[in-house]
Amino acid sequence: MALEVGFPVLIRPSFVLGGRGMFIVYDENGIEDFVKNSGVEASIKAPVLIDQFLDDAFEYDLDAVSDGTSLYIGGILQHIEAAGIHSGDSAAVFPPYKSNPEILSQMKQWAHKLAVALCVKGLMNIQFAAKDDQLYLIEVNPRASRTVPFISKASGVNLIEAAVRIWEGQDLVSQKLVKTKGSLGEGHCITGWAIKEAVFSFDRFTNVDPLLGPEMRFYR
Repeated sequence: MALEVGFPVLIRPSFVLGGRGMFIVYDENGIEDFVKNSGVEASIKAPVLIDQFLDDAFEYDLDAVSDGTSLYIGGILQHIEAAGIHSGDSAAVFPPYKSNPEILSQMKQWAHKLAVALCVKGLMNIQFAAKDDQLYLIEVNPRASRTVPFISKASGVNLIEAAVRIWEGQDLVSQKLVKTKGSLGEGHCITGWAIKEAVFSFDRFTNVDPLLGPEMRFYR
């Protein structure tokens, strides 16, 4: 399967939290090492998945709130590290500091279409990757992400409050976050630029590898 997908690949259990058990593999020797040393047990009910890995790509987090027809994007964070670092460990910039405007526009349009197609009423987080001016969808989560508090403070719009108001029956138009029903709205950084950085306590956890990767370093 890895040969069909093409190296490098991302190998992961079918269900993960915090990126646990995820590995980036660059050749067949890496596959053998994963099978022998990863400790991940595969079964019919819990298979191991092999995905294409975009080496040296930009990764993004988009946090939004939807009322089922309209979408308000609180902000788009661009990761500073290349794709492959877990979003919880990665440093990120709001608004994106180095991005093709067409790619950013495409992200917003995809997010709106996905929110409507999935009938999302509340918070939504989408992770994208871009390489060679090509946009890729990594995952869509119909829930709050760890970056919602950061985006809310940096944009001046409380996304949690907006979601709760939707659940109480107030759409995004009545909240004045979008102009018309079915439209797309977007927040802006009130400080010009905002940077999210993870704080690590490697001096207290000496048995943790400080090299960042797809698995969150302090998940354990």
